[in-house]
Amino acid sequence: MTTALRTSLLVVGTASWLASAGQAFLLAQAAPAKTVWDGVYTDAQATRATATFGQSCARCHTLTPEGTRPLSGEKFWEGYTQKSVGDLLTYVRTNMPNGNGGTLPAADYNDLVALILKSNGFPAGATELLPEAVASVQIIPKDGPGELPANTLVRTVGCLARVGADWVLTSASAPERVEKTGTVPEDATRPLGTRTMTLKFVLTKLDAFAGQRMAATGILIGAGGANGLNVSTVNRVGESCP
Repeated sequence: MTTALRTSLLVVGTASWLASAGQAFLLAQAAPAKTVWDGVYTDAQATRATATFGQSCARCHTLTPEGTRPLSGEKFWEGYTQKSVGDLLTYVRTNMPNGNGGTLPAADYNDLVALILKSNGFPAGATELLPEAVASVQIIPKDGPGELPANTLVRTVGCLARVGADWVLTSASAPERVEKTGTVPEDATRPLGTRTMTLKFVLTKLDAFAGQRMAATGILIGAGGANGLNVSTVNRVGESCP
């Protein structure tokens, strides 16, 4: 084989490999994120958890929407919409049984989360729920993420303006679920949005901040904050806005 022929074959082979790798990369990028509707636990796993739930959880919780501490229905969605199954597993493992987190075998916690998912109507699959497999599995309604439910603690960033008797954030970012109130450094550069969020029950004088970039945390009033935000904190994070 001549040197020229070998070079030609090498170039063709390399180009073919790069094309295949590029196609695989694009397919991987295009793959939708996995959700609870894809079946991330097994029926056998949820069944195993029934006895553990009865012994360790049933005194404080119910698997139905009724009761003071239900693990399904509206309360479940309020607590976990747009979180991950990994978040749910971490919470259960860290805090349950109530005040005695981490006292059950690791496999029992996996099974209990499987039972919680089953109780909320999410389908079973062929593979058991394991921490590494569900770390990023999204908990969202079947038709997509939608709006965060009412009574969710969120943060939003926008431009402060007065509309009638209300203070509002214009060009506001979509509400983001948070675990605690207050600002974070990212608020100064967070992309703004197209929403108008009405700030309710504001106790801070805001006149000096009109037209400036503000971050607000609080409880959503209505899904997505349709009726406003019950404000916990509102802070300036930039002088100019947008």
